[in-house]
Amino acid sequence: MSHSALVAFPVVIEFDVGWSDMDSYDHVSNLVYFRYFQDARIEYLARVGWLESKRTSGLGPIVKSTAASYRKPVKYPDRVWVGARVIEALTDRVTFEHKLVSRAWGQVACEGTAVLVSYDYRNECKAPLPDGVRRAMVALEGQTE
Repeated sequence: MSHSALVAFPVVIEFDVGWSDMDSYDHVSNLVYFRYFQDARIEYLARVGWLESKRTSGLGPIVKSTAASYRKPVKYPDRVWVGARVIEALTDRVTFEHKLVSRAWGQVACEGTAVLVSYDYRNECKAPLPDGVRRAMVALEGQTE
């Protein structure tokens, strides 16, 4: 099951909010939202082969920046859906959009972005996005090149 706010997201994962995800203000810590976003993004990266690319060729993603906008306080107990999709792909980087939907609220509780740069881990420098990864992203997003 998912939520209508996530219909445009090709990758959606589901989490139970843990008691340890909360902070002293009785809601999920802002840091935890970034972990939720990261977990959805890692699933996306695995599906398009960018994690495997890092293992085989040394060309993988590295985070340049992340941001989040909090809409509703999520707290234990709850179940959340987290979506990941690419909203911009350039020669050497991609921008991800994330949405987190709370079952308890029945709506989007947090939105975020992350910019990932294609990085050559062997030579420690930026590199073009691998062609196979780019094609897999296009296919996963249901677009045509």
